[in-house]
Amino acid sequence: MDGFAANAIPAAMVSSGFLPAGSLLELLIQICNELSSLEKKSFIQIKNISNMARRIRRLYSLFEEVSEVDKPLPPSTILCLTELLSVFQRVKILTESCRDDSLLWNLLQTEYISNQFYALVKMMVRALDILPLSLLPLTADTREQVELLHKQAKRDQLFVDQREIQRRDEINQLMSIFSTQINKKNKELIDLRRAGDVLGSVGLRSPSEFDEEMSKLEAEAKKQAGTGGLIVISNIKNLISLISFVKLTIFSQDDHLKAHEDPKKRKIPMHGAGYQLSLSHSMPDEFRCPISLDLMNDPVIIASGHTYDRNSIAQWINTGHHTCPKSGQKLIHMALIPNFALKSLIHQWRLENNIPILESTSSSDVEGNTLKKRSSETLIDHISATKGVTDAVKMTAEFLVGKLATGSADIRRQAAYELRLLAKSGTDNRRIIAEAGAIPFLSTLLCSRDSRIQENSVTALLNLSIHNNNKVLIMAAGALDNIVEVLQSGLTTEAKENAAASIFSLSLMDEYKITIGAHPRVIPALVQLLGEASATGKRDAATALFNLAVISVNREKVILAGAVPLLIGLLTDDKAGITDDALALLALLLGCPEGLEEIKKNKVFVPILIELLRFGSSKGKENSITLLLGLCKDGGEEVARRLLMNPRSIPSLQSLATDGSLRARRKAHAVLRILNRYCSQITKTDG
Repeated sequence: MDGFAANAIPAAMVSSGFLPAGSLLELLIQICNELSSLEKKSFIQIKNISNMARRIRRLYSLFEEVSEVDKPLPPSTILCLTELLSVFQRVKILTESCRDDSLLWNLLQTEYISNQFYALVKMMVRALDILPLSLLPLTADTREQVELLHKQAKRDQLFVDQREIQRRDEINQLMSIFSTQINKKNKELIDLRRAGDVLGSVGLRSPSEFDEEMSKLEAEAKKQAGTGGLIVISNIKNLISLISFVKLTIFSQDDHLKAHEDPKKRKIPMHGAGYQLSLSHSMPDEFRCPISLDLMNDPVIIASGHTYDRNSIAQWINTGHHTCPKSGQKLIHMALIPNFALKSLIHQWRLENNIPILESTSSSDVEGNTLKKRSSETLIDHISATKGVTDAVKMTAEFLVGKLATGSADIRRQAAYELRLLAKSGTDNRRIIAEAGAIPFLSTLLCSRDSRIQENSVTALLNLSIHNNNKVLIMAAGALDNIVEVLQSGLTTEAKENAAASIFSLSLMDEYKITIGAHPRVIPALVQLLGEASATGKRDAATALFNLAVISVNREKVILAGAVPLLIGLLTDDKAGITDDALALLALLLGCPEGLEEIKKNKVFVPILIELLRFGSSKGKENSITLLLGLCKDGGEEVARRLLMNPRSIPSLQSLATDGSLRARRKAHAVLRILNRYCSQITKTDG
């Protein structure tokens, strides 16, 4: 790492682009003081908050001594300090949440919150990894303190307070008993003394404290309405009902009357079943955004393959989340891909139900909101605000690219990592990095036998490829061969999966679907990943293959590579969890003669489709009926006979013809007509 600062960037880089070093250090010192004052003001996560505050205090002298340096700071020092500021800001937000938000709800989330503290410790470690201590004029004591903190934080383990686990379990038990007794209209059996002791242990001892906690829970319910779903909201409402009942029962009747003079001021449902989402129209589930639960106006697909309304998922990402809200899967990129097929179906449904069609929020508005919300979090989020910042990013990119070209293995590894971070967000970042000449060097580093260099390089290329013009540059640099090499023989699972995601990203441009599909190793390598990878890798491979198979010339190659048996096997693989993706790809492959023949060979395929008609998702049912209709048309009597021999076929088809989507209903009726004709032919023959 020391090599990074050998050619320090001029002070203009700091003053014109990144947060000025002085301001950065002032913010770090200020937040150190703020966190110290917050340390002893929480009923929960006491040890995690205390440990984090202690670590941050140990860095205080580092910030003070660095602030006195009158020479330009090495770029890695600037990056380290900026990352630390981001970590400290998140620690502050998390600590304030533990202090100010609902005590009971935080207690129920104790393991999740503990994991957040643990993740922040690891982020601190990664920031300190790039701090060039040997190049900074620090006292021996401060240097020793930082090195010791770094080592200790690396060894740090996840800590979950068992006393909080016990309290959480007690609250869950109280909620369970309370819900059961409410349903039986039998409140007298609740152990009020025990309930009072449990709630008192987390600071609820007076009527005002109970009222404050209920207000916080109601605020949490509103917040979770956009992200948590009905089950989460139902749990919060159950909790409100429990503490409301305990308060009204334990405290005097006078207090009860004062707090509830106007019953309209507080409406608390007595159990979760009372919470229902009312709509003026019966809406198909697939038309609802999983976050807002409202009808989607502008559906987009994210990296996990799930669809959300653009505004909702943009707000989710803007607030610092990098996972899929539905699956919890880490997002490998933040691109929002329009789901034109679903948007068309929603448009048709609106017309049929006389629901006004809304104008979509432009992507530029969403990007503008993204920049505003994230600009204060990290250095990378801070860029693109001014021309000076752009100049600074350009200088940083050129500096890092120079290290890619001439540095040692350690320096190249770190440079690739920093470019990966820099390319993670911001269209301007991706453009500037490409203009600095990073793509050819990153492409070359894909062949490295250092697993971290390879992984950082392929992920940096994936992030860069989100910018359409960079797709052209990546293809022009001949990077496809090396990406395929990583896909086939990558040194880590993440490298292979990100190589598959890179191919998907590149193939979003129609002119590259044929070029990429023509590469002799691309489709076989993706099919291999489809059979061997983790659930994430299988999904990456399936989406990349689907994108390539949109071009008819690629379908035969996918079939010859052996994809069909693997895809059919994945339909019943619950661990893989890509049934819908596999069905969509099979529906595409059915469109060519080779695909039809390969699918017809599989004797279990038709029974699987019948089961999916009964138990699949809405999207899965639609693709299943598409496949059945195609098989009935081209497979003739054999497929019709298999359907009629299965006692579940006709009921499943009739149910779909009645309750399915418009498309699914039409196709189900078509299959039933084919079966009816086949039965008539059999009757005439027998006659």
